[in-house]
Amino acid sequence: MNQSSRGQSQLSTVSHRLTGSAQEYDFAGGSGRVSRAVRRGRPSLYTSYTADQALLNTPVKRFWFVVLLVIAVAAPFLIAADLTYLLTMAVVYAIGGIGLNLLTGYAGQVSLGHAFFLGLGAYTAAVLGGVPGNTTWGLGLDLAIVLPAAAVIPGVIGLIVAPLATRVRGLYLAVLTLGLLILGEHLFKIMTPITGGQGVGRGVAQRTLFGADLSATYAIGPVIVTPAASLYLLCLVLLVALGFTARNLMRGRYGRAFAAVRDRDIAAEVMGVNLLRTKTLAFALSSAYAGVAGALFSMLIGRIAPEQWNLFLSIDFLAVIVIGGIATISGTLIGACFVVLVPRLLEELTTVIPWITVSSGGVLNVFQLQTIVFGVLIILFITLEPRGLFGLWVRVRNYFKAWPFSY
Repeated sequence: MNQSSRGQSQLSTVSHRLTGSAQEYDFAGGSGRVSRAVRRGRPSLYTSYTADQALLNTPVKRFWFVVLLVIAVAAPFLIAADLTYLLTMAVVYAIGGIGLNLLTGYAGQVSLGHAFFLGLGAYTAAVLGGVPGNTTWGLGLDLAIVLPAAAVIPGVIGLIVAPLATRVRGLYLAVLTLGLLILGEHLFKIMTPITGGQGVGRGVAQRTLFGADLSATYAIGPVIVTPAASLYLLCLVLLVALGFTARNLMRGRYGRAFAAVRDRDIAAEVMGVNLLRTKTLAFALSSAYAGVAGALFSMLIGRIAPEQWNLFLSIDFLAVIVIGGIATISGTLIGACFVVLVPRLLEELTTVIPWITVSSGGVLNVFQLQTIVFGVLIILFITLEPRGLFGLWVRVRNYFKAWPFSY
């Protein structure tokens, strides 16, 4: 009898000796799989690494994912048009935030040039999917071609920039990406056939997907699908697809390589992690995600100008990942909703607090107050809770899971 057969025989003998509820563990026939009856009430019971590392690894996660997805799909048909606009903006910010989190949160490469890649994606979409003007180019292509191109072209630029970025880290990397942002903003202002020029701007891509005009209103039975709802649902589909893609990448070998480079790049290189390849992949992925977000952002706002892709926009996306949670996809979604919806809440304060105004004229306007709030929150979360709002949620969840015990 060989060693494998002897091991199977011993395992079978052990399983026959089990009594009571222990017989639910079918070691010989089920390869360590636990029956549903035994798992009930014990969602953290895993018998394999595959089950532990699954994207939705507990029944509670699967349940709430389905519930939240249904609510997200139904939202544009239940709320006002201005709130649909804000939700669409939050979804777009979430896509761009996931890209920045891949680079900064998972790979540890600080970037202040994220707005440059959003601008690249926006202008790629505008040139390929827009109509030609008197001074601007436009090819009028379908979004099925435009959106992949809006990811590929910024991704290629990220591949070109990455070898330079791998030579520095920390503060020097932040300064390098800031210089890239300043250079890109200048190029956007002088490349008139592509951008329309400083102070003028240009139109955006047409909303045509697989021949269907998303700028028209459709009736699907009793449901009226408005142009705002169509764009929101398109953004939502892309968010789900890109979010699952990023999460799937980060739970595998690439995610482990990113984390090793983030925590100690010299030790990662000693262990065999290729720093150049890992950092290049992080920059390329982040740039591609930013390009898609920029294309969707441009279609949402309707007209784009070179002045929009500035440092303030980069700081907004930095606030998304810091406030929401570093190195977590769920935290990015929370942070995007927070960053987009807080200015709306601050606008409501203008009716309560007289010295806060929508425009200039008071002690503070809404934009200045928003900048102060985001700055204070970034400082507080970095110093007190590095995992952001997601970290706070984990603490609350763990408290109630362990209650009444303190450990």
